[in-house]
Amino acid sequence: MIPLADAHCHLDPHHFAEGPDAVMARAAAAGVVGLVVVGLARPDGATHHEALDPVRFAMDLARRLPGRVTACVGLHPHDALCWTEALHEELRAFALQPCVAAVGEIGLDYHYDHSPRETQRDVFARLIGLARDVRKPIVVHTRTAPEDTLAILERESARDVGGIIHCFSEDRAFAARALDLGFDLSFSGIVTFKSAVAVREVAAWAPLDRLLVETDSPYLAPVPLRGKKCEPAYVAHTARCVAELRGIPAEALAAATLATTERRFGQSFTH
Repeated sequence: MIPLADAHCHLDPHHFAEGPDAVMARAAAAGVVGLVVVGLARPDGATHHEALDPVRFAMDLARRLPGRVTACVGLHPHDALCWTEALHEELRAFALQPCVAAVGEIGLDYHYDHSPRETQRDVFARLIGLARDVRKPIVVHTRTAPEDTLAILERESARDVGGIIHCFSEDRAFAARALDLGFDLSFSGIVTFKSAVAVREVAAWAPLDRLLVETDSPYLAPVPLRGKKCEPAYVAHTARCVAELRGIPAEALAAATLATTERRFGQSFTH
């Protein structure tokens, strides 16, 4: 069994009613020794306190399972309209905690435009500033917004903290600029889709020590599990696919991506 890390997963109860322990047990059985669990403020919380429950959930997991789980905290670009100064300050306080490895996911999503683009850009910039304040890396969500994403990363000096481009879905030109900015590339189940030609090209081309693999569970289950609810155990399929694209043993890909995940998030997973 090859030790792996899932560099980005959502395990909230509204995704997995059975609770995180059963999901993580299946992941461990598949060789997943480390998980980066994302806690996002939810706009549908009946109160301000409830809106932050998913953030506390991710942090509690990381506190309970050090060496196995680390947390990220952020506000999805879909929910940029929900940003307030009060929310920002609470996220800042959470991000300072030792159990939190990064600020994210944050970024831009012009595919759905659930929040106005100008608001997304403003909140993205503010949250990069938060990450620079707390000196932690960022986890970037970008969809159908390549130029604005890169421009904001450059303008807001995101290079100072670095981070990852989560669920990489862009092309080689974007990848080259992101790498130059000090960002690593994290590949989800999308890389297993034969139609994702540009993504697969980047996975084969990018430096091995700048790659991560993730599930983005419960979304984007990889081939051959498309259509199922994704979970961290499935990251093994993504890792094998990337190894095949690069023409290297799965063990080499797993070791490299695990090391990069540990380096990027400042976390030593027990393996």
